[in-house]
Amino acid sequence: MQIKVDINKTLRSGARAFELDARFESASRRVVIYGPSGAGKSQLLKALAGLMTPDRGQIELAGRRLFDSDAGIDLAPQRRQVAYLFQDYALFPHLNVRQNIGFGLQRGWRNPLSRVDGETIRYWLQAFELDHVAHQFPHELSGGQRQRVALARALAPRPTALLLDEPFAALDPGLRQRMRAELDTLQRKLAIPMILITHDPEDAAAFGDHVLRMEQGRVADAQEQPA
Repeated sequence: MQIKVDINKTLRSGARAFELDARFESASRRVVIYGPSGAGKSQLLKALAGLMTPDRGQIELAGRRLFDSDAGIDLAPQRRQVAYLFQDYALFPHLNVRQNIGFGLQRGWRNPLSRVDGETIRYWLQAFELDHVAHQFPHELSGGQRQRVALARALAPRPTALLLDEPFAALDPGLRQRMRAELDTLQRKLAIPMILITHDPEDAAAFGDHVLRMEQGRVADAQEQPA
């Protein structure tokens, strides 16, 4: 994966202002953006996903320009072909596991039928060992199961990259270690480029072929890690 980012955004809340001024470039398939809370990591990830529009700059991913203020380019999130996994997973509470996974495979906002089926849905149910909970709802699932459903929903449309916002923060320590191992295995199996943000040094050590440290809205330093 080749990613190039050079963006600026001033965020305001009342009298307070925060400036995101992020510049970096990477050819790694596993990039970790590491830093304390409030450093601007989530805002940077949202800019990559198209959920936040920079004031100016450029974003290029895998040879495609996703954003270029000078050229008037700002691709909508659904056209960027990236999957975004929210920290709280953002599963639809009124949809069962099958419907949540199938949601990203259709156009528009109509809910899939409760018994929605298809080769892709069956594949991800099996890949994440979710067959036995396919008709359950998010509130009936464990934390690890909810994360698997969210990952399956994100990956079902076959995105070109996976964006992960603090994916293990809501898990207890034991489950966190297990889900790290599962995500590591999955990413290597699918060979999907991944950008992960975290404040946990263990996440950076586990996934950071290329680690970027953010402080106060800026990339403070970058280091290459052994694969």
